Amino acid sequence: MDDKKLDAALDAALSEVRELGDPLQRAIAAHQSVGRLQDYEGQFQSVRNEAMNEALRTEIVNNKDLAAALSISAGRVSQLAKGAPPERLFLGSGKVIVALAEKLEERKDGDGKDKVIQGPVIATEDVQTYEHLRLLAEEVGLEITFERIPLGGNVRLNRSNLVVICGPRLSPLIEQVLESDENLRFDKDTAGWYLRDLNTGQVYRSPMDSGGNADVAYFGRLPRPDGKGSFLYIAGIHARGSGGVVHWLNQELAAAHRTLKAKRFSVLIESTFDAETLEVTSSKQITPFYHPERA
Repeated sequence: MDDKKLDAALDAALSEVRELGDPLQRAIAAHQSVGRLQDYEGQFQSVRNEAMNEALRTEIVNNKDLAAALSISAGRVSQLAKGAPPERLFLGSGKVIVALAEKLEERKDGDGKDKVIQGPVIATEDVQTYEHLRLLAEEVGLEITFERIPLGGNVRLNRSNLVVICGPRLSPLIEQVLESDENLRFDKDTAGWYLRDLNTGQVYRSPMDSGGNADVAYFGRLPRPDGKGSFLYIAGIHARGSGGVVHWLNQELAAAHRTLKAKRFSVLIESTFDAETLEVTSSKQITPFYHPERA
């Protein structure tokens, strides 16, 4: 990292706020900037602690030498390195936001009458997937919340610590971003949606479409439109498949982090579920981790 460039950028931002003539606008701008800086401070601290933990665990450096390199005490090194497990960074380094897509569905009128109306809802399966992901995130020390993606699929992708659960059929924006993946792709024909491995030509259709209790899901870290980062993306051929990805993460989070860190990737996960409870009962990786060139 170039300290001079970082200092120059911060100085320019501070000067811009100081030069605002309206004191109310100056106060609002300064307050918003403080919040953003605190968020980045927490993210940098998480990255630092994880890197310290990894450096000590892999014996790249000992406690004493690491303390000297960071200009802190050996006791402080031990304290920081004992923090949350390093695999938490696979999900995020700050407050994680999970964006869940709304879809149009018929439901009874809220006044108790028999009238049926159409309205935006989040699929029950997606809510269950979020709850399982929330438990996993909290287990590794992350704060997590969710927001709705409105009908039409317009979700703000240019932000940190974002997980999107939304099929391409519900969001043209997501469908476009998925086209950046040169290895795995959602597609559709007269029989419905399916996933395709562009390297092998293998087509993966959902067993649910033929009455089975299983589904296939896409999981990846995709590029943000602004080119300044990435976001995690989960989508089953059907909504039930997204839960299979979280089920898989519950078993493989540490291994996935060791292999992938924050690199871009895509992979397909197959899962089975109980026909009565609809809870996922098993999950497995069915393709290699694919990486885009230069990522």
